[in-house]
Amino acid sequence: MILTIENYRGSARRLALETMFADRKTQFVDFFDWDVPVVDGRFEIDQFDTACAVYIVAIDEGGRHEASLRMLPSWRPHLLGEIFPHLCFAGVPVGATTWESTRLCLPSRHGAARRRELRNALISAMADFALARGIEHITGVIPEGFRREVLAMGWRAEPLGPAARIAGGPIGAFRVEVTSDIRERLAWTGTYVGALELAA
Repeated sequence: MILTIENYRGSARRLALETMFADRKTQFVDFFDWDVPVVDGRFEIDQFDTACAVYIVAIDEGGRHEASLRMLPSWRPHLLGEIFPHLCFAGVPVGATTWESTRLCLPSRHGAARRRELRNALISAMADFALARGIEHITGVIPEGFRREVLAMGWRAEPLGPAARIAGGPIGAFRVEVTSDIRERLAWTGTYVGALELAA
């Protein structure tokens, strides 16, 4: 099941959120060696995990996190605007219809094939979320190897500047145009997986 979780501090989906933040710590701190905040030695929660954040979360039958990503409105503090503006050659895209997608978490315990399935499910849900909310552009900063995949998924996407090296490897920024045919474009490459089971 795919959840869309808003105002996470007041959410009843505590197990999904706690296991998500724990998996984020394992992936981004333990594996990628990112210098990001860790709460109670277990949870990766940064300054952008606020009431404005929207989480798209895949959970298993027991309600535990399988994979996730975070959506942030660009007119509020967000990763590109506050931490990585230098990755955007022509300036950080902001506006009422621009949201940032970050913290794509695909735990290694799933294996490569399952991680790809979960990635496609999350991207499909993100496209559905963007269309439903009237979002016109999605930005993000991700590892350079994955950025190349994102740019080749079939949707209208562009790099926002050259990659830069940080601890854990090079990263780069991107922007996706949310067009009315975004689902069909993602389906060309097998990324869009059709109607998903969504729950708030």
